[in-house]
Amino acid sequence: MLNIDIESLIPHREKIKIISGILEIKETTAISTATVNPNWPLYDGDSVNSLVLIEAIAQTAAIVEGYKRKQKGKDGVKGWLVGIKSAEFNMAKIPVNTNLIIMIESKYSFDTYGVVEGTVKTGEKILATATLQALRLNEDNKAIIF
Repeated sequence: MLNIDIESLIPHREKIKIISGILEIKETTAISTATVNPNWPLYDGDSVNSLVLIEAIAQTAAIVEGYKRKQKGKDGVKGWLVGIKSAEFNMAKIPVNTNLIIMIESKYSFDTYGVVEGTVKTGEKILATATLQALRLNEDNKAIIF
């Protein structure tokens, strides 16, 4: 596990912050960890709805972008508007205490727009795959409209 302050890279805080650790971070990829817990969004008293895995993928992508910003001497925390291009879930609900590995790869980016592909696993079992598109907010925290 890398010793990196996640909150210095992403804008998320408890209760929406899902990522608990970073295993690897590179220019266009990252691997993070998380453990499902009752404080997560979409918790129903027993488990969480698998839709929350989209947020895990988005936060892992935000780690890469925040890391790149910090390498340039900028504040790592910036907001993004994220849309789901495609997603496939192999489990409707995920039990509390399930350990997750989240892997993302940036497929391409252009100015303030980017596309990432993500996979969420527990052990060798793939729980979800998704392709997300993101629009970065400008330095004034306003969306840049084309």
